[in-house]
Amino acid sequence: MLTLTSPIETWLHRVPAGVKLAGLALATLVIVPMTNLYWIAVAAGLVTALYLTQGAAFARTGARRLWPLWPVLAVLAVWHVVTGDLMAGVGIALRMLTAIALANLVTMTTRLDDLIAVVERAARPLARIGLSPRTLAVAIALVIRFTPVLLLRAGQLMEAWRARSPRRPGWQVVVPLTLTALDDAERVAEALRARGGL
Repeated sequence: MLTLTSPIETWLHRVPAGVKLAGLALATLVIVPMTNLYWIAVAAGLVTALYLTQGAAFARTGARRLWPLWPVLAVLAVWHVVTGDLMAGVGIALRMLTAIALANLVTMTTRLDDLIAVVERAARPLARIGLSPRTLAVAIALVIRFTPVLLLRAGQLMEAWRARSPRRPGWQVVVPLTLTALDDAERVAEALRARGGL
């Protein structure tokens, strides 16, 4: 599995994981309800500035990781053009992009082990109702780890489709992508069982 943590060391890598996750939660609570396009643009500008303070190479890598969002943003734009409310669509797309970019910044500058440790500490009260904090933390870690793998597999399947067909790939890649995801999940489950589970 791939890691989302950037190998380019920056000052943000030295900020504790708990502080970054708390900041992400607070920033998301502020960004999501925004309706004024000016303040949404200010928030987007601040997040862009945060990327740039990490260095140009880091910012380019971050932008590449956000590129797979373009189909969702395009659908939003087309829908709001059709419904005649383009500015609302721009606001929604920019809020979504800003919040995801901020989450991406946290994952790029935080080791997965540190994220797991924070989630495990935060989930300790759930042990009283029978939920294992370790299980929850590992489940979240697996989602984070599998995200770039699934994006990579989807890209490979689309390239394979283009090599064999003049038509653009669409829903036809969904079934093979689902099957490969299930296969990967089964292999990870076997590996966890072989190591004594959680």
